[in-house]
Amino acid sequence: MTDASAPAAAEPRARRLHIPIHLRWGDLDAFNHVNNTAMLKLLEEARVRAFWLPGLGEQAPPTAVLESGIHSGVLTLIARQEIEYLAPVPYQRDPLDVQMWFGKLGGSSIEVCYDVMSPVGRAQTLYARATTVVVKVDAGSGRPMRLSAQERAAWEPYLGPAIDYAHRG
Repeated sequence: MTDASAPAAAEPRARRLHIPIHLRWGDLDAFNHVNNTAMLKLLEEARVRAFWLPGLGEQAPPTAVLESGIHSGVLTLIARQEIEYLAPVPYQRDPLDVQMWFGKLGGSSIEVCYDVMSPVGRAQTLYARATTVVVKVDAGSGRPMRLSAQERAAWEPYLGPAIDYAHRG
């Protein structure tokens, strides 16, 4: 995992996380490409690797600061997800390059943006763009919790423009 990419000259870009995510044979549907449900699972895997504290001995990017789960007292709940598919994702052995940044840091929520790209080292194909709004919630009360100073410090370097979906333009 690397934690930076050069900004494009034509359009300002946020610093991005690059999370390699392997496809599984079962992620393909009858049309031989990654289906909607599998794409949401791939995005979830990238999000967990990028933002949640790792287990013992696991390497994690500097953005991995969230504790989540019933035992931590903190839940991270999905408020909204949106995906725009730009090209079918075929099965491939090399991991996809899931590029991530934040479109917004709210009081208790984060807007995670993704570009799902072809594997590193190949001609770059943008397969999909996506957004997930995650809300940090107190597990006991069910009430939203404010983002901590540590979370903001880790995530602000990756703050950039939210995705402007084609269907909205």
